[in-house]
Amino acid sequence: MNAAEQARNIELASKIAAVVNLFKSQFPDAKVDLKPWMNDQDTRELVDPDSIDIGFHFPGRSRLLQSRSILIQIRFYQDPVEGSRRAIGVEAAGYDHTGEQWRFSTVENWGFVGETEPAAESAQKLKHFCREIFGLFNG
Repeated sequence: MNAAEQARNIELASKIAAVVNLFKSQFPDAKVDLKPWMNDQDTRELVDPDSIDIGFHFPGRSRLLQSRSILIQIRFYQDPVEGSRRAIGVEAAGYDHTGEQWRFSTVENWGFVGETEPAAESAQKLKHFCREIFGLFNG
């Protein structure tokens, strides 16, 4: 779900802002998009209500990230017994004008798959960013 729609209270809004700052600390030229999903019926059916989705766009195609835009999706699990909400995964995908270039997931092996992959240093920065997300939401 769009990050802008998930910012329902000051605590969550602050954490979303912190996620943006964490990303920009690794990739300073990125511009944030708190509403990466269209607000039409077809898109709304595909949106995960238990996620925070944020887009980041670069001024041109980033050769280090092999993309022009990155979609970050932070997935959550609401424990019905404890009532707690925890981040359980981060998904990322890099896009350029030809479509999806790569996909990354913290589930299983934290690996990249796709047409291309970010340069090693940028891949490590993205993984560090994901670890910090878990610390922010679950720490």
